[in-house]
Amino acid sequence: MAFKIKRAYEPASSSDGSRILVDRLWPRGVKKSTAHLCCWMKDIAPSPKLRLWFGHRPQRFVEFRRRYERELSRNVLMSKLRESGRGKLLTLVYGARDPLINHARVLLDALQGDSPTSVALRPRTRGPDGKQSRISSHVSKE
Repeated sequence: MAFKIKRAYEPASSSDGSRILVDRLWPRGVKKSTAHLCCWMKDIAPSPKLRLWFGHRPQRFVEFRRRYERELSRNVLMSKLRESGRGKLLTLVYGARDPLINHARVLLDALQGDSPTSVALRPRTRGPDGKQSRISSHVSKE
């Protein structure tokens, strides 16, 4: 399975394979006729509430990544996207300006299993203080 990301404002090329828009909103100024998309997966994008909270502020990216990964872990479209990527190249198209601090980068990392802050959620347990807590393990890429 091969995935890559590309800004919606960059021209489509034959090396893109199938192109999927992974934004909830259509990118401003991009014509549908020139986007060369096979589909638009709005519901794989961050929730509106998370998107508005993040606001593309770099200082919030670490927490945004954690929250978005949690959303992705519950999103049924992840398996559909992985299945679509079997044996062919898929380009995840996004509209954000910053190529490093955006949701498409988080989505790409999650699909490739490369996320430096992947959070594996476990069932709720009681901590030493007797309060309910959610245990998570952080996997770091070496």
